[in-house]
Amino acid sequence: MTGVQIAGCSPSKSSEAAPEAGERRAATPSPRKRVLLAYFSRPGENYFNGGRTRLRIGNTEVLARMIREHIECDVHRIEPVAPYSDDYDETVARNVREQNADARPAIADPLSSIDRYNVVLLGSPIWNVRAPMIMSTFAEKHDFRGKTVHPVTTHAMSGLGTTRRDYAAVCPGATIGEGLAIRGEEVGKADAEVRSWLRRIGALQG
Repeated sequence: MTGVQIAGCSPSKSSEAAPEAGERRAATPSPRKRVLLAYFSRPGENYFNGGRTRLRIGNTEVLARMIREHIECDVHRIEPVAPYSDDYDETVARNVREQNADARPAIADPLSSIDRYNVVLLGSPIWNVRAPMIMSTFAEKHDFRGKTVHPVTTHAMSGLGTTRRDYAAVCPGATIGEGLAIRGEEVGKADAEVRSWLRRIGALQG
């Protein structure tokens, strides 16, 4: 397909246990920072090197698990009330409709508060050059004043897309910090890049 691409997408359910809100994984972050990793991911049919592949676990979830292995953080997986199709073209079409309408897809089991966190990592694929609209739904439900937000994306060729600009708009009062962008096709080999980025943003010591 030309034009719109939704590479790096990831989901809803997989046969492996997904991170849940409140999960903790010991590591060595800054003792003064409490970190939340909130992410949306979609499995199923995905873009892959100009073609298609079927992912049992979405790329963004793979990246979220990798981050969680290295730092102490709470993890919240953002789930839509109306799940996205496993079919690539159907998801592309829905995403275009949602972007054009500036939609806010409803979230199932939303997180009640982010007050306890200093740092929020917002993880998602990049669809048609920006994060899925459900990420704006999540951001607008919370008060980000005084917090640092780091975009985390998986993508085909758009990097961070427009996430820095978009999160600055929907997270008023937040500092938008350095983001991490990993190509979906390369996410399984991104461990060194993830660790380097975590050190640069002060989430991982040593």
